[in-house]
Amino acid sequence: MKLILRGHHLLCLQGFQGYGYDKAFVENMTEINQMRKLSGTTVTLTNSPDDICKSCPNLKDNLCQNQKQNERIISMDEEVLSKLNTTKEYDAQDLFKEVEKIFNSKESISKICSKCMWHKECLFYLNL
Repeated sequence: MKLILRGHHLLCLQGFQGYGYDKAFVENMTEINQMRKLSGTTVTLTNSPDDICKSCPNLKDNLCQNQKQNERIISMDEEVLSKLNTTKEYDAQDLFKEVEKIFNSKESISKICSKCMWHKECLFYLNL
């Protein structure tokens, strides 16, 4: 299985607990969260709409419908991706272990998660 994931979604998936924009989004996010844990799943990184975004009701013409929100999302992606090798395809399990090592404190995610509308529900954020 191959996944394409935005930088900030590497954090979101670890804190996901069933919240989302609508039922289709939650179902897709749940499926991707399960797939990323399977042996043999690979991940390609991006700072543009990914396999999670495809079910987002806010995605129009391959951009978040709100330009300001789209800029924030790209900024969050870039902050995460700046710590990773974006040219390689990762084994999903290895990638998420690496992400856990890099983003392991509130300070390490302050520029990312503080901009997120879900940070008050996110287990990844709350457990740091």
